[in-house]
Amino acid sequence: MKDFCLSSYIAFRYIWKDGMDFFKGFHHSNYPPIKEEEKIRVTTSEDIDREIQKQVDALYQQYDNIGILLSGGMDSANLAAYLKPGSHAYTFVSSTGVFNDDVERAKKYCAKFGLIHHLIEITFDDYKKYTPIVMAAKQAPVHSIEPQIYKAAIQAKKDGVQMILVGESADLIFGGMDKLITPLWDYEGFTKRYTFLEPSLVLSNPVAEAQTELYEQYREGETGIDYMRFMDEVFSIESSSSYLNAFGVAQLPYYDPYARLVMAEPLDMERVRNGEPKYLVRGLYAIKYPELEIPFKIPMPRPVEAIFKDWEGPKRPEFRKDIPMQTLTGNQKWQLWCAELFLNYFD
Repeated sequence: MKDFCLSSYIAFRYIWKDGMDFFKGFHHSNYPPIKEEEKIRVTTSEDIDREIQKQVDALYQQYDNIGILLSGGMDSANLAAYLKPGSHAYTFVSSTGVFNDDVERAKKYCAKFGLIHHLIEITFDDYKKYTPIVMAAKQAPVHSIEPQIYKAAIQAKKDGVQMILVGESADLIFGGMDKLITPLWDYEGFTKRYTFLEPSLVLSNPVAEAQTELYEQYREGETGIDYMRFMDEVFSIESSSSYLNAFGVAQLPYYDPYARLVMAEPLDMERVRNGEPKYLVRGLYAIKYPELEIPFKIPMPRPVEAIFKDWEGPKRPEFRKDIPMQTLTGNQKWQLWCAELFLNYFD
């Protein structure tokens, strides 16, 4: 099972198959998405505004001190507008400079709504310190965002925050994954594009079924694939599970108002293809920040490119000795580093 789990993690950043675990006595958990019948249907940006306001109002009936993970992008910026003045906002920073643009935009959001702005610096030492903690809880290697979230959550608790808002579901729900959903993929093209790192490139004993068994569930006919359903089901579990684990270890509740919403009308793919991804979220941003230019999609950054720039690669026998490290991205190097760290700790 270890080889299957390694292949699944390398390909998809999580172990997608229930009942498959690295070692006897281990058990990974994945977060199931909210059921469709429980979601709120929205058609316009004004609908999103109204429904998020309702959710945040309900949260304030339970919690006095609600904070937010605030990047420079639209999703979390919109949510910041619903918080009470004096609320705490947390933005990641790094000496590598990767977060600089995020910080400047986040400062503007905080100034507008009177939020207390905290900068959470992320270093390689933080990865070394916090990654084993979130891995132990997940009983599997983790996404690179998890140690960052855990560090921010620890600080938020010290600041008296009782609940954290995040905006991580907006991309998936409102058409923000434009590079993945707009091409008319065939089966081979999508599976190659979606795979984060090809297991056969880096593992000594790759298990092909760890990829094909999942992809085959979405195959349509001889050459097609239902990639929209794949994103809704597979990507949503991988992404949400990362947040659930990190905040769960810190014992700090989090809430994503976007996750409770669903588009009432089909996504207008022409608008997405023509440079307007997340057009409903963009409309909400224009409502909340009419004085600011709408930013392009900005994923929550991680300083992995700089931190792992000169990393030579894994040394354990589970990994190939001829990995072309110079061709890998920082996120791919992170996966290898994290997988080896996990095995060093728990094997």
